Amino acid sequence: MRWQQLFADLEARFDAEQEAAERAETSSRARHELGSLRFVDRLGGAVGSPVVLLCRGAGQVSGSLSEVGSDWLLLDDAGRELLVATAAVRAVTGLGRRTAVVEDTGTVAGRLDLRRALRGLARDRATVQVVLDEGTALHGTIDRVGADYLELAEHPADLHRRAGAVQGVRTVLVDAVAVVRTAQPGLG
Repeated sequence: MRWQQLFADLEARFDAEQEAAERAETSSRARHELGSLRFVDRLGGAVGSPVVLLCRGAGQVSGSLSEVGSDWLLLDDAGRELLVATAAVRAVTGLGRRTAVVEDTGTVAGRLDLRRALRGLARDRATVQVVLDEGTALHGTIDRVGADYLELAEHPADLHRRAGAVQGVRTVLVDAVAVVRTAQPGLG
């Protein structure tokens, strides 16, 4: 009887040590996985949810998170799209607990950067407001996008890009772009 009690006690102690080691390993693994998540992965879990971004130069912007690119976010604010440079984001509210599955972006998705999104706006001839990271707001139409700059034909937000409406063309460094807002629905 004493031997059975001794073996049971040793077995219980061994099981407890195993369980403690597994808990420690699981906790360590979770911390490691969390430590390897990138900001865009964290944002990817909130696609379709309303978020509030605090952005350098643009202040607070909000909307439903529509898409997450390699260095940009797309928000929908009641039909008005906001293209946000990830580098301008300082804080986010509304992410919830979900995180996107970490995937290799691949060569095509990796090339869909902010410049490509800006080129899409240039192709569409959309009237936009470009907010720079120091707070200046520019209005007009993106004429073209280079490797590290864009050219904005400045004109009033309520007018289409026509020669008579263009007040000048401004070259803007892409790194200085914080937020690009499309015109209010029904305008331009």
